[in-house]
Amino acid sequence: MLNLKTILFLLLSLVTIWFLAAWYEESRKKAWTVYHAVVSYVMCFFDTLGIGNFATTTSAFKFRSSVADEKIPGTLNVGYAIPTVAQAFIYITIVEVEILTLVLMIIAAVAGAWLGAGVVSHWPRRKIQMGMGCALLAAAVLMGLRAMGLAPVGEGTYALAGLKLWLGLGGNFALGALMTLGIGLYAPCLILVGLLGMVETTAFPIMMGSCAFLMPIGGIRFIRAGSYDATAAVVMTLAGLPAVLIAAYIVRSMSLNYVRWMVVGVVVYTATMMLRSALTERAAAEQNA
Repeated sequence: MLNLKTILFLLLSLVTIWFLAAWYEESRKKAWTVYHAVVSYVMCFFDTLGIGNFATTTSAFKFRSSVADEKIPGTLNVGYAIPTVAQAFIYITIVEVEILTLVLMIIAAVAGAWLGAGVVSHWPRRKIQMGMGCALLAAAVLMGLRAMGLAPVGEGTYALAGLKLWLGLGGNFALGALMTLGIGLYAPCLILVGLLGMVETTAFPIMMGSCAFLMPIGGIRFIRAGSYDATAAVVMTLAGLPAVLIAAYIVRSMSLNYVRWMVVGVVVYTATMMLRSALTERAAAEQNA
């Protein structure tokens, strides 16, 4: 009889095969570019550590004007889909987390991206960035105090139940919906599981698994619309995969205290980038007014 983890792996495999089949004809004749290979390797390495790679890769694209602005979202979703699937397979296998909690959290994120997209897309992007940036900084301070032993820290659990489970599902649903605005899921998910009393490492299979289902589905839409840079996307996939394997081993071998401090660094970085983007977009809007 199939267990939940096996079913999850089978579903993820089917989504991946579907994505690859749709992409194959577009990608098989494309050429390598060294710049995109280096960028994707570095960004996927840090992405596997929980830092996220959309904002940093976007900055790299803009630095060299190597991908047209209007094709950046599609290129990111298509090019990083398979490395993200690899992250999900690895972390679901090597990191302990109760499988029912994991499956329900993934379903909540996918439902948020699917059902919440129409609502969230009408929210003011800059206000969300400012609010989440400030909230992440406050959460990072709390987590830093906990890591230094200056705030109470529970033993941590590998599962959610009762009210905490419903709060976790609601939180991941919201994070999935916010991805439609380009708000990354990784750092907020790290905070979410920590505030719910889970062991910090459980965030990795949850956030990687959520994005592994979301990104191929989103990527298919960009492929069919032709709204992505196929050459860059192929290079990003091929160069990103080995980076994922190397970084995953590092996370696996880290002590939990190091993971806590890494999470604090990730959250501070993400919050800073989010606030910076909000202020930059506000200044640009005022200039164009």
